[in-house]
Amino acid sequence: MDKKAKKRIEVIRKKISQLQQQLVGSKQQPDDPEEPARFQAEIDKLKEEMHKLKDS
Repeated sequence: MDKKAKKRIEVIRKKISQLQQQLVGSKQQPDDPEEPARFQAEIDKLKEEMHKLKDS
């Protein structure tokens, strides 16, 4: 991995952490029933990108 990929992985980890907290909050207070699904989809997308960066 080059320096740019390592930095991107670090940013993705922070974003995933933030989204997981939002996901928990949205499950506890279900104002919008579609919101948890959106957060989970974004988390999955970021995890997939992180795995691709690690594999390259």
